[in-house]
Amino acid sequence: MTDSADKKRILVVEDEPSISSLCVRVLMGEGLEVSIAIDGRTAEEMLDRNNYDLCLIDIKTPVINGKEIFQYINDRHPELVNGVILTTGDVIGGETQSFLKETGRLFLLKPFAPEELRAIVKEVLKSRGISIKN
Repeated sequence: MTDSADKKRILVVEDEPSISSLCVRVLMGEGLEVSIAIDGRTAEEMLDRNNYDLCLIDIKTPVINGKEIFQYINDRHPELVNGVILTTGDVIGGETQSFLKETGRLFLLKPFAPEELRAIVKEVLKSRGISIKN
């Protein structure tokens, strides 16, 4: 156990600094421990080294994209699949729409408001039997 064993851990996979900053500010404000991976390779390494309660993954990340990260989680960390939230700025593309439908995961359209992020994170954590402060 870590020294912050009571804190729930979130991995944010996002290469846009403004969105990463927003996620850190909002989620830490909810009492969550937040880690940032700026690309898919880093995300995979972090997933293998740490336990996370939730992953917020941008579909278009460098090196390894969000679709590949989701497949990696499905293959290597299946207990976390229901804790994945996807983000995208592209729902017009048929490929992105198909992927979102296939996964059945909740997603946020970028840019998103702090309230939207807070609400979806609470919803997914609650669906996993995890509560955070109000």
